[in-house]
Amino acid sequence: MKKDKLGRLNLFLAVSSGLLLTLSFPKAGFAWLAWFALVPLLTALRNLSPKNGFYLGLCVGLAHYLTLIYWLAYTMSTYGHLPFYVSVPILLLLSVYLALYIAIFSMVLTWLSPRPIFLFLFMPFIWVSLEYIRSFLFTGFPWELLGYTQFNVLHLIQISDIFGVYGVSFCIALSNAAIFLAYLYLTGKDWQENEVKAKLASGSIVIFVLIFCFVWFYGKWQIQSIQKLISHSPSIKVAIVQGNIDQAKKWDPAFQRASTVKYINLSLLAKKHKPDLVVWPETATPFYFLRNARLSEMVKKGIHDTGADFLIGSPSFNPGTNSVEYYNSAYLIGPGGNVYGRYDKAHLVPFGEYIPFKKWLPFLGKMVESVGDFNPGKKGHTIKWGDYRLGVQICYEIIFPDLSRAMIKNHASLLVNITNDAWYGRSSAPNQHFSMTILRAVENRRSIIRAANTGISGFIDPSGRVIASTQLFKDATITRSVPMLEGTTFYSRFGDLFAMACLGLTLVAIFMCYLFRKYSRQT
Repeated sequence: MKKDKLGRLNLFLAVSSGLLLTLSFPKAGFAWLAWFALVPLLTALRNLSPKNGFYLGLCVGLAHYLTLIYWLAYTMSTYGHLPFYVSVPILLLLSVYLALYIAIFSMVLTWLSPRPIFLFLFMPFIWVSLEYIRSFLFTGFPWELLGYTQFNVLHLIQISDIFGVYGVSFCIALSNAAIFLAYLYLTGKDWQENEVKAKLASGSIVIFVLIFCFVWFYGKWQIQSIQKLISHSPSIKVAIVQGNIDQAKKWDPAFQRASTVKYINLSLLAKKHKPDLVVWPETATPFYFLRNARLSEMVKKGIHDTGADFLIGSPSFNPGTNSVEYYNSAYLIGPGGNVYGRYDKAHLVPFGEYIPFKKWLPFLGKMVESVGDFNPGKKGHTIKWGDYRLGVQICYEIIFPDLSRAMIKNHASLLVNITNDAWYGRSSAPNQHFSMTILRAVENRRSIIRAANTGISGFIDPSGRVIASTQLFKDATITRSVPMLEGTTFYSRFGDLFAMACLGLTLVAIFMCYLFRKYSRQT
């Protein structure tokens, strides 16, 4: 008779899976753990009902997300000025929300997989479907999807130019399913009271190995192709300035001039390298550029003395009909002080740049206190720069693949991510944020310039290789040449077709299973 009981061993295995998942991501960065991190969860799910599978998945999710995004409580407490008794429950609430995806995964998997072969067939599709839904539901929060664990394994992530990061997630989920079935066969254990045959165990391993080999050799071929393409492509010289401005002082009017002088002096260090473009981070000028005459002239003089074009982050505003409209912006400025264009951040951070449900949450304050709620800019807007167009993404916009794609479709030859990760301190968040940036380069075959106030800043080539990067909380000016590619990838053109197909197939499978069971009960 089937045992449907949650015991201590089940809970131990669930928490183990959650912790293994976290260890797969930066800072720990044990990427190889991801390939079997879900096996303890699957072992715990062996003979459970969908209902108990849901509860067990929730435990996995809580163990994973509380240890992955723990830094959120520190950020809200330090810069959102929320007491810990408020910031910790908010962290718990977000972790519960994210854990629901793993809970639903566990529930659907046990319901759809009465036999071991169905587990192997459905598991990667269900996992990818839920990751895809997480990327857009409630404005989306696709932070550290499973595929991002392999950000520095270049041969594996090259398939992202076809499937996006979801293709890598699919392979990892398939690996977990294959290893689990092999484990059941070798230990003589069953799945939902069904024996795992040698043919299924060996077949699942063979199928995974074949897919893995295809992915690996595709990656090897693509890296060689991209490097050959880079060698025949034009390049530009870019300087990144990392000002390392203390977040506690950043918006203090008493430090505005000192911050501006520091960025100018660091930029002048790059002059000997004759850069074509100098990039400052998000809100590097903690004042309204072009509105504050004295500080704006200081910046323009520094740009003139450096002799290069500058891309600088600054808050901006436009007088609206009924109220002032504030934006988190980036200005492209020439040596003569002329503004070539401006990009306004399109995907805003809840509680960081605006307060959702402000009417019902009046006690919550915004972390950027110096301005009112920001307004969103136009998605996919690019800035013309000579013969090229720049696709600028501010802060965590870079974790949304569709925003990068929109800029490539709007003819961006170079992607630039300007950010201020000082909020996160020395936690794992800056490393996690940087890791996701690498996949955008591979998906679209574009160089990415990343300028961060306190780091990590760096240059990423179109194959995902990190050309150079900075240390956290260090003043830095680094200059490198980056290739300018123009073509579009399958992923750039068609987007998340693979993820949508996974979702469609999963929904069809759920519907067919429902009809089959309904028919079985009637007969």
